[in-house]
Amino acid sequence: MNTLDLSGGNKTPHCYSLRSPPFNYTHPISSVYFSSIFSALGLTSNLIAFIVLVKSFRRTHSRSRSFFLIFLGGLVVTDFMGLLVTGAIVVSYHATHFNWQKIDPNCHFCNFMGMSMVFYGLCPLLLGATMAVERFIGINHPFARSTNMPKSQKIFMLLMVWFIAGCISLLPVAGVGSYHIQIPGSWCFFNISAKGNDMIFSLLFSLVGLVSIAVSFLLNTVSVGTLIKVCCGQDRAQRRRDHEVEMTVQLILIMIIASICWCPLLVFIAETVLSGGDAQVKYLLLWLRFATWNQILDPWVYILFRRAVLKRVYPRLEWSRSSITTLYPSFRERVRRFTRSSLGSNLGSDGTGEAEKSTVTPASFTTPPPSP
Repeated sequence: MNTLDLSGGNKTPHCYSLRSPPFNYTHPISSVYFSSIFSALGLTSNLIAFIVLVKSFRRTHSRSRSFFLIFLGGLVVTDFMGLLVTGAIVVSYHATHFNWQKIDPNCHFCNFMGMSMVFYGLCPLLLGATMAVERFIGINHPFARSTNMPKSQKIFMLLMVWFIAGCISLLPVAGVGSYHIQIPGSWCFFNISAKGNDMIFSLLFSLVGLVSIAVSFLLNTVSVGTLIKVCCGQDRAQRRRDHEVEMTVQLILIMIIASICWCPLLVFIAETVLSGGDAQVKYLLLWLRFATWNQILDPWVYILFRRAVLKRVYPRLEWSRSSITTLYPSFRERVRRFTRSSLGSNLGSDGTGEAEKSTVTPASFTTPPPSP
C-alpha cells in the first residue's frame, strides 16, 4: 500500500513509508567489517563443505547415507547462496552508500532482499527438521521406508522444502505482512509490528522457526535413545550402526547450532509482537548477527565431525566395532543395565539367543588343552 507524502503530494512507496534513508546510526554492530568478515567466512566454509560432500557422495554405498548427504548438500547450497545474495547487497551498500529510493523507487529490490532474508533464514530450520524426521524413521522404523527409493524422489523432497520456504517469503508481497528498509539502511526485512497483517506474518515466521527447532529436538532425542540401546547391545550390530551414529551426531550438532543462533531472534520477534512495542534496533541487529553464525558454523559440522577426521584426531577409536561405547566401557554397561527392561521380552530373548550362538565355538576350531 502506498502512503501520501504531504510535503510534495507524491506517493511514498510502502517500503519507505515507515522509515526512509539516509539513517544516522553508527553502532559498531552495524559496521561494514562485521558484514564483510561474516560473508567471507561463511562463503569459504560452505564452499569447502560442498567439495567434501561431493567426494563423500561419490564414495558412499549406503542408501540412507546418500539420502542424508542430499539434504546436507541442500543445506550447504542454501547457506552459501543466502550469504552470497544478502552479503553482496549489504557489503555493496557499505562500499558505495547508494540511495535506495533512487535505484529502487518501486521497492522491487527491497522486496527481493526481504524475501531472500526470509527464505534463506527458514530453509536451514526446515531442512534440519526434515533431516530429523528422516533419521527418526530410518533408525526407529527402518522397514517403513523403501530401500529402493530413487534419488529423484529424495531431490523432490528437498525441492518441496525450498518451495514451502519460498511460499512463506512471498506472503508479504501478496499482502500478508510487508517488507521495509531497515536501519542502518543496508538491508530490508519484514516489518515487526503488532498491527494487522504485519503481526500475522511476524508470528508466522517466528512460529515456523521455533516449531522446526522443537521437532528437530524431539525426534533427535528419540533417535539418540534408540542408538544408545543398539550401541550398548551386542557387538554384532555395531558395524551396521556406525554410519547411523555418525549422521545422528552431525544432525544433533546442526540442531544445537540452529537453536543457539536462531532462538534469540525468533523469540525476540514473537515477544516484540505480543508485547505490542516497537522492535529495538540494537537487539534486532545483534540477534541477526547471531543468526548469521548459523550459516557459518553449519558447514564445519560435516567438515570436522566425520569418521575420517575423528580417526586422525583419536586413532585409538575403533569405528569398525563398538563405535562410541569404545571410549566409555563403563558407561556402556550402565546404559545396558538401565535399558534392558525397556527393550522388551522379545528383543531380550532374541538377543540372548544370538549371544549364546556367538559364544559357542565349533569343536573343530577349539584349541586342545595342553597335555599334563
